[in-house]
Amino acid sequence: MTHDELVVQFALTRLDNPGLDLEEVAALLVRRVGPERMLQFAAANLADRGELRGALFDSAVEHVMRVVLSLREDTA
Repeated sequence: MTHDELVVQFALTRLDNPGLDLEEVAALLVRRVGPERMLQFAAANLADRGELRGALFDSAVEHVMRVVLSLREDTA
């Protein structure tokens, strides 16, 4: 999934759940994409951080947050 596709999925998830904060939306998105994508997100996050291991779900959520927040900063 490209970063653009990830942001679109995040936006759609947020529209469906307007009362959630950004991290809760990211967690919901990770749950929705399934185990294979969760593993890809976690691996990408750990690679970005230069770490060899970490909690799968938490790392995947952090990856989603990093992508979304980095794109938000680019537009500011």
